[in-house]
Amino acid sequence: MPQARKRFGQHFLHDQNVIESILHAIDPRPGENIVEIGPGRGALTFPLLQRCKTLVAIELDRDLVPLLEKQASAFGRLEIINADILEFDLSTIPHQAGLRLVGNLPYNISTPLMFHLLESANIIHDMHFMVQKEVALRIVASPGDASYGRLSVMLQYQCDCQYLLDVAPGCFRPPPKVDSAVIRLLPLNQPQHDVGDFVTFSGIVQSAFGQRRKTIANSLKMTLDRETIIACGIDPGLRAENLALSDFAKLSRACTP
Repeated sequence: MPQARKRFGQHFLHDQNVIESILHAIDPRPGENIVEIGPGRGALTFPLLQRCKTLVAIELDRDLVPLLEKQASAFGRLEIINADILEFDLSTIPHQAGLRLVGNLPYNISTPLMFHLLESANIIHDMHFMVQKEVALRIVASPGDASYGRLSVMLQYQCDCQYLLDVAPGCFRPPPKVDSAVIRLLPLNQPQHDVGDFVTFSGIVQSAFGQRRKTIANSLKMTLDRETIIACGIDPGLRAENLALSDFAKLSRACTP
């Protein structure tokens, strides 16, 4: 049995109650385009295959591929793509009805990975991910919450973000040093707020939270002056953590030609 590799951030899920809860949340059906990211030893892979009969899995660790292929034949048709998901183009997978992404994401790359996946949001139906609990709380945080930040704003702009369940370290082998959680991300057909130019919006959010202890008048002074911020109906003395997504959208539109 292949051992968990630290360089891949591997922690293999084994708790059957948690696995059943995740499957219930996903509710996989035959004919759906389900893609599992990082199947590991198949804790979710094989139960998914039993329910949907076909599955695409993207796995970086080539030593796990023969193990998965050998066991999968008893459950359904598994296509394994040996690739780095951070560099993989999801559009190469058939996606007519939208992709349903599932995965226990390596915690060391979960944030950049979600940003990468959202570049393909137009072909994704939904996403169910296991992530570090701290990251999950950041994703669903509201303005004023201690966890609220750039990740909250950027993901909530593109998705309906839902916190589903907690997962304790003992549910994995080896157990991670942090608590985990399962989240659901539903890409929006149309963003709730007009941000003007998306690159400008992303830059404003990054600048504001990059200096989060400063007021937005100071953190955004290279982009917006106080008068423009006030004209947007926003107090320039506020910090980024106090601004809602709609506020960042107003600031972005004010910068968009």
